[in-house]
Amino acid sequence: MAQQRGVDYHKYLNPDVVSKLASMDLRARLVVEGFMTGLHKSPYHGFSVEFAEHRQYMPGDDIKHVDWKVYGKTNRFYVKQFEEETNLKSYILLDASASMGYSSHGLSKLQYASYLSAALAYLMMRQRDAVGLVTFDEQIRRFLPPKSVTTYLNEILLELDRTTHSARTDIASALHQMADRIQRRGLVVLFSDLLDEPEKVMSGLKHFRYQNNEVIVFQILDPYEISFDFTQDAIFRDLESGEEINTQPWHIRSDYRGQVTKFNEAYKKFCREHQIDLISLTTESTFDRALIEYLLKRKKIGG
Repeated sequence: MAQQRGVDYHKYLNPDVVSKLASMDLRARLVVEGFMTGLHKSPYHGFSVEFAEHRQYMPGDDIKHVDWKVYGKTNRFYVKQFEEETNLKSYILLDASASMGYSSHGLSKLQYASYLSAALAYLMMRQRDAVGLVTFDEQIRRFLPPKSVTTYLNEILLELDRTTHSARTDIASALHQMADRIQRRGLVVLFSDLLDEPEKVMSGLKHFRYQNNEVIVFQILDPYEISFDFTQDAIFRDLESGEEINTQPWHIRSDYRGQVTKFNEAYKKFCREHQIDLISLTTESTFDRALIEYLLKRKKIGG
């Protein structure tokens, strides 16, 4: 893949990852707008929809969409693709708050989430589903509405490339803002460390489910945020509030791990009760393997 407008495609879409994703799909487990994703049948037959672009004919395409004028000029089969030719609108929500910038080994949580977001956007567009991108911290910073036009992937990669971690977290506020914007039920995919007040975050997630959106949450943490395997006296500084504490890590490690377990179990219980998929990852996991294993799991259970 070549660079376009300053975006290094290899940075976000490694050819090895793309080849692995080529045989995968993401099927919505819940019914969205009366259709199941992956079927690729437009629910807009008989309606006037906006023409978006031509794309090369692929086996399984309806022959009635072949543009015979283009065939006459090029001797190749192309089909007309329409803006609403999709059975799913997907929203990728990327947490870009200060805590997402943390890294104990060179790869920050935000970078890791960006790579996952790029892979997921590629996969969805390959399915001809519409995908959009939302970045947020205390509020929504950038909103790219869902589109299924293949060239739109470049816009998403550009935005991922320019996104940096910034202010404090208010996940709940951003989730409620986004839920109010969604007019048609779809798929919401959240990438975040979830390091905020759980009750408020859960309220935001419930807002999406109340509107019958399907929700997938990728919780991304640094391995040291789980293990707390620091071995020397240290000063710990909150990346968002600036508050500092001077301590010997081994004295508080056991209590810390207990609190982290309690924190994560609360999210797991909530997500089970509200039919939300929760995938917990650390930045030491190979991100493409993590995504592919999850997609295979959904496929096995018929999702």
